[in-house]
Amino acid sequence: MISVSEALTKVFALATPLDTEIVPLRHASGRVLAAPTSARRNQPPFAASVMDGYAIPTESIATGDTFEVIGEAAAGHRFGGTLTQGQAVRIFTGAPLPIGAKRVVIQEDISRDADVIKVSRSTDSSLYIRDEGADFKVNDTLAPARRLSPRDIALIAAMNHSEVTVTRRPIVALMATGDELVMPGEHPNADQIIASNTFGLAAMLEEVGAEARMLPISRDTTSSLSAVFDLTDDADLVVTVGGASVGDHDMVGRVASSRGLERSFYKVAMRPGKPLMAGRLGKSVLLGLPGNPVSAMVCGRIFMLPLIESLLGLPKLPAIRKVATLTMNLAANGAREHYMRAQVSGGQVAVSDRQDSALLSVLSDANALVVRPPADPAKSAGESVEYIDL
Repeated sequence: MISVSEALTKVFALATPLDTEIVPLRHASGRVLAAPTSARRNQPPFAASVMDGYAIPTESIATGDTFEVIGEAAAGHRFGGTLTQGQAVRIFTGAPLPIGAKRVVIQEDISRDADVIKVSRSTDSSLYIRDEGADFKVNDTLAPARRLSPRDIALIAAMNHSEVTVTRRPIVALMATGDELVMPGEHPNADQIIASNTFGLAAMLEEVGAEARMLPISRDTTSSLSAVFDLTDDADLVVTVGGASVGDHDMVGRVASSRGLERSFYKVAMRPGKPLMAGRLGKSVLLGLPGNPVSAMVCGRIFMLPLIESLLGLPKLPAIRKVATLTMNLAANGAREHYMRAQVSGGQVAVSDRQDSALLSVLSDANALVVRPPADPAKSAGESVEYIDL
């Protein structure tokens, strides 16, 4: 067995960032920016008024000063003339500043009689002008690689781009294996269970921008496994669930090896998730997850999602760990790194007293995995532990 950190390093070594594609900006949220995106114009493209008021040709004013109003400027409609001494232009928020204007006096600070305004009270020091390029300038650049947020989409739009270059979505083939499995909604016999793992893994993958393809359930025969593997030729990642252990009916490794699998490792010192396998199968990365439901989902969080991030060109990083305070005592940990289902709230964490790797209901109730290092000594309530968000 190898450690979790060593296994993750080997998984990252299998990943090469995927090629790119150009997509409409409207559909780019959540995608990973793959090329620098530079501003095509200044923002704002002109000096603009920050408030409703009056543009005047001087910075210094005093109570009682008067100006003649000679025109108006609104957003999208600039004043075409030039301001000279003693003149003012009625201006609205976002409107281009008239030529000759050096200040905007907000409307609350003036009184108006016909076309004459008077400064009616002391003004503050602000000029209420937003300079051209105050937000960004031509050739200012949004750099890759980053997952595009709605805020980034707004910025790129303001930079005057209708399309953006992103990493294409990884194609992930999901293979559930085992004679005991039937699909949800079917009628299992007394010896069968419902295939749940690939549904949970598909949801995880789609949340991070991958294209998940759920393949037919493979039965425990060489011919059935081979037939399903035949459907994975265009996948960037093949994820098998079950059949990666050492029992007589666990055939995934043998069939994959017969098809050219270059195995990177098998078995990881973690709990749950010991029978984990990874390697390269032709052009695809293969990740063989355990069949127990919690084991599969935990290994998906610890290995599959960071691998997807790496394929997308994002930094090769493990799941982020945070710190919380225990609300209970914990016994000493064993020889394997333990990922314990838990609930975190307000900086405190309660670990479930049921950690069986078959209990999906416990995983569903959890919002975190408390991470216990190998041979971690007993912990008391009030001590700090690391956890990973679910």
